[in-house]
Amino acid sequence: MFIDRYPSFTKGRILKTEMLDSLRDYPRHMLDIYYAGYSDGILTGADISVGEHTLTISRGIVKYGGRLYVLEQEQELRYESTGRETVIKIRFAEEPVVRSDMTAYTADIVLDENVVLQQGELELGRFKLKQGARLRMNYESFRDMSTEFNTLQFVHVRYSGYAQSTMAPIIMRRYADELLRSGSSDPHDITFAMLILNEGTAAFSVIEHYVAVRLGAERRPMENTQLYESLRRILDHAASRSGDRFGRGGDLRPGGMQRVLVD
Repeated sequence: MFIDRYPSFTKGRILKTEMLDSLRDYPRHMLDIYYAGYSDGILTGADISVGEHTLTISRGIVKYGGRLYVLEQEQELRYESTGRETVIKIRFAEEPVVRSDMTAYTADIVLDENVVLQQGELELGRFKLKQGARLRMNYESFRDMSTEFNTLQFVHVRYSGYAQSTMAPIIMRRYADELLRSGSSDPHDITFAMLILNEGTAAFSVIEHYVAVRLGAERRPMENTQLYESLRRILDHAASRSGDRFGRGGDLRPGGMQRVLVD
C-alpha cells in the first residue's frame, strides 16, 4: 500500500529507533524512487566557474551505479597551464567506507590528463590550457564552445536523463538561443528551441530525432561529439540563411533545394 509516514516528536514521548529510521529513510526513498529510471550522470548542480588559478564546483547531485552522490559544499581545484588536455573527473571509490554507525560511498573530484574515462569515473568538463594563457568560459558563440585551447568544454559531459544520458544544458541552451536569434522559420527549429529553453535540455533520443529530421537522414546512434557537430552544422546553415532577406537559403537535406548565386 502507499503510505505517507512521519514521526511525531512531542513532549513526554519516548524517542524510538523507528522514529529516527523514518527521518533517515524518507528523503532517501523519495529520491531513489524518483530517479530510479534515470541514467548515470549529473542530475543537478555541479556547475563549474573559472577563477585565475582555481576551478570552483558548485553543490550538486550526480548518479552513478544506481546511487545518488551529493556534493554538499562547493569545492575548489587548482589548475595549471600544461598545454595538455585535462579532464575534470568525479572518481568513485571502489569500496564504501564502513564504520560502526555509518556506511559511506564516496567520490573525489580530480584533474586527470588521461582523457579516456575509466570504470568508476564521470566527467565534469575538460580543457587544454597553453602556457601564459587564461582559461575562459565566456563563449562568443555556439561554435566557440568547442575551441581547442584555453576554453572550458562541456561537449563530453553526460547529464542524467531517463534511460539514457544527455547533453549538458549549457550547450543546449546556447544552441537554442542562437537558433532563435538566427531568424530560422523552420517549424522543427522553433519547436525544438522552445523546448530547450523551457526545459534546459532534452532527452538524447529527442535530440537525435531532431538532427535526423533537419539533416534528412535516418536516425542513428551518436556520441556527444557527433551530435554537437550536427547541431553546429544546422546552426551554421540557419545563420547563413538569415543573410538572405527572401529566406531562400539552401536545404540541408540530400537533394534539397540549393541556392545558386549568379554574378
